[in-house]
Amino acid sequence: MKTLLIATLLSAAAAAQAHITLEQSEAEAGKPYKAVLRVGHGCEGGAATKEIVVTLPEGLRGAKPMPKAGWTLSQPAPGQIRWAANTEADYLQDAWYDEFVLRATPAAAGTLWLQVRQVCTTGESNWAEIPASPTDKPHAPALRLVVKPAGGEAAPHAH
Repeated sequence: MKTLLIATLLSAAAAAQAHITLEQSEAEAGKPYKAVLRVGHGCEGGAATKEIVVTLPEGLRGAKPMPKAGWTLSQPAPGQIRWAANTEADYLQDAWYDEFVLRATPAAAGTLWLQVRQVCTTGESNWAEIPASPTDKPHAPALRLVVKPAGGEAAPHAH
């Protein structure tokens, strides 16, 4: 029984790290929000990550990305932020973990979806699927940001 419980917990933990996630998935409308995108692995087959492209939703304003040593920042299109590794030595290897950070202000309460394209040495993962319903579990989910009304209480942070 104990072995089954441990296996289940390890499986759940692996599933939780199976995609790019936000460190803090709640924000308050009208207040600056620091989005920390956690990249826990490369692409299929263990390919290293060489580029991260974030497409921001309309309701997230004034985005300012944090520079990252060894990576070049650009804005390939309005509402997009791109970090690209400068050299192969700067690639994020599959066995490594890293974070990509930006700051922005959510305009109003509601749910916002950040879409992330993870480009690797071979292939890419497009974390852009928005669930059709709350029970939907997309294969490659976009990052969900719940924006609370200004002055409202945020839900407790679970660890």
